[in-house]
Amino acid sequence: MGRPSPAVQDYLKAVYRLAEEDVDDGLIGTSQVADALGVSAASASNMLRRLDELGLVRQTPRQGVALTDEGRQAALEVVRHHRLLETYLARKLGMPWDEVHDEAEVLEHHISEALEQRISEALGHPEHDPHGDPIPTLGGEVAAVPADLLVDMRDGATVSVARVSDRDPALLRYLAQRGLVPGAQVTVVGRQPFGGPISLRVGGATLIEIPPDAARAVHVQ
Repeated sequence: MGRPSPAVQDYLKAVYRLAEEDVDDGLIGTSQVADALGVSAASASNMLRRLDELGLVRQTPRQGVALTDEGRQAALEVVRHHRLLETYLARKLGMPWDEVHDEAEVLEHHISEALEQRISEALGHPEHDPHGDPIPTLGGEVAAVPADLLVDMRDGATVSVARVSDRDPALLRYLAQRGLVPGAQVTVVGRQPFGGPISLRVGGATLIEIPPDAARAVHVQ
């Protein structure tokens, strides 16, 4: 089949992203896909049924869906477009990392494979986007996403920020202002009881406090 429609690409990418973040490697539920795309459960259910008929996902009744090999290949193509575009917008055009996601969402459906390759070459074939997400290779290889979250690190642990969720621009700005960007070295100093803020030392000097929900968006290694 040719390149899927933008709507189909959005669904395949959503299933891929949800599976990428699922440490249990389970099936992805219809409600998860609906929430990720901001659509109704009924709309998501109808589209996933269509994708199953097209052989792009495998649907297990009352459990969820998983990408087929063909679906994963199509998802990786649009994910590669998206993450290369984010990187280009950030590096070459100087766009803030909290703005590149929405722009890439629009452009990812329309660039050719030739332009994608030129963008990759201009960037020196990057392996990660500005948020730390791995960029799939042309051959469909993609590095694993670190599963450990900052919120789960024990007191005294020193870790490196590997990836930050790009779903909330306000949260990206909040984290960037506090130095919590990919590559930053962070030491967990302590945490207040009853779900209170977590104290962190960033870069060996700056002491900050962030709420647990913010720390949950930061993947570390």
